[in-house]
Amino acid sequence: MNVKIYNSLSGEKEIFKPIVEGNVGMYVCGPTVYSNVHLGNVRTFMSFDFIYRSLLFFGYKVRYVRNITDAGHLTDDGDVNNDRFVKQSRLEKLEPMEIVQKYTVDFHKVLQRFNLLPPTIEPTATGHILEQIEIAQKLIEDGFAYEKNGSVYFDVMEYNRRGLNYGELSRRNIDELFSNTRDLDGQDEKKNPQDFALWKAASPAHIMRWNSPWGIGFPGWHLECTAMSTKYLGENFDIHGGGLDLKFPHHECEVAQGKACNGTAPVNYWMHANMLTMNGQRMSKSTGNYILPMELISGENDFFEKPFHPSVVRFCFMQAHYRSVLDISNDAMLAAEKGFHRLMEAVKLLDNIQVSETGSAGFDLKEWEQKCKEALADDFNAPILISYLFEAVKFIHLLKERKESITEENLHELRNLMYAFVYDVLGLQNMEENSNAKLDQALQVLIDIRTQAKKAKNFELSDQIRDQLLEQGIQLKDGRDGTTYELK
Repeated sequence: MNVKIYNSLSGEKEIFKPIVEGNVGMYVCGPTVYSNVHLGNVRTFMSFDFIYRSLLFFGYKVRYVRNITDAGHLTDDGDVNNDRFVKQSRLEKLEPMEIVQKYTVDFHKVLQRFNLLPPTIEPTATGHILEQIEIAQKLIEDGFAYEKNGSVYFDVMEYNRRGLNYGELSRRNIDELFSNTRDLDGQDEKKNPQDFALWKAASPAHIMRWNSPWGIGFPGWHLECTAMSTKYLGENFDIHGGGLDLKFPHHECEVAQGKACNGTAPVNYWMHANMLTMNGQRMSKSTGNYILPMELISGENDFFEKPFHPSVVRFCFMQAHYRSVLDISNDAMLAAEKGFHRLMEAVKLLDNIQVSETGSAGFDLKEWEQKCKEALADDFNAPILISYLFEAVKFIHLLKERKESITEENLHELRNLMYAFVYDVLGLQNMEENSNAKLDQALQVLIDIRTQAKKAKNFELSDQIRDQLLEQGIQLKDGRDGTTYELK
């Protein structure tokens, strides 16, 4: 079955033709780890997790690279005090790399709660400084970049002068870009306002800094992704994804860097996930219309009347196509929860359906399977896939009520397909599966309290916790490496 992908570069759906048959190289721009990952980021990463899962479902071998941006970058005003990592390290009184570690761990924990598969490679920007310096040097040698006061800039005008087209991905006219630009970063150094930094000279106050041929400095944001994507996927690879907000200038600059450095378009299919809004408005800390992912799960917020299971949130997100704006609200989450329970209930019912010698003519399993696969193949259309899954849900309830019939062979096939689409492709989980994790967490709290009680020689409390847990069928075992438990 041909998979069609909406290519942001052409503005059209195209039949996906991988560079190497049966294999896919996919790069997705990861987080900048200076703060908690926000819900809009989760939506983007979840969209590409669904795309990743869909490609695996179609039998592709996928090398999925998603980076971690852990190097500081100047904001538009060029003030070192506004470097996000430096600013956060001062607020929290931690070293910048402590900030990196703290929020990288948070990022992984959040995505794990939403059942996102890990990428096959997760490189960091600071782990690829040498590669970034090498690309910058090559661009200087080839006349596409220039050095000024220890900083290196990409020469956009020279790029266009050689018949290349800066602005092709975002469909922006270069003359309009120049006329509408207010340069704030290195205005006295750049030849043109649209020239972007490949390497920036570091002031004495800048904490994250490395040696380079041009002096002490740090890499440009755009250069990091070019270095990491090409290192692991090659100078030309299949898919590059990210949020729609990254199309310009970030991805536009990646296109220019790739073409200038390697003489070829770096990516064949550019994919962009749309934004997430809440209650019809863009989420923003400044307006107060803002919620963190874990606050949605825990219910500790002022926007939603109750906590929502991570799979309910995921199901809600999957009901909008990745290229569409997704708006969440209390009503939307309640409706998603209701739909999620109905879907999962039907999946569970498949284990208790009675079979017959003849099947029903009212539900063509092969035709239904084909429709589901076509929805996936049509630019990964999750909402249409879900609508077809609910056709099966209706049929499963009719089977339960003995108003329809199914053969043993077809029931086995239907069960396998529902499991594949619900669990493997959509990435949903049964709530019961997550309850085991919560049990582990709750027991660990009790074990920690008991350990502290023993250290304080409060053996009465220690024994009480042990004995009461044993009454509930949970036996604690003290060992050299700590306390574990076993269910009796």
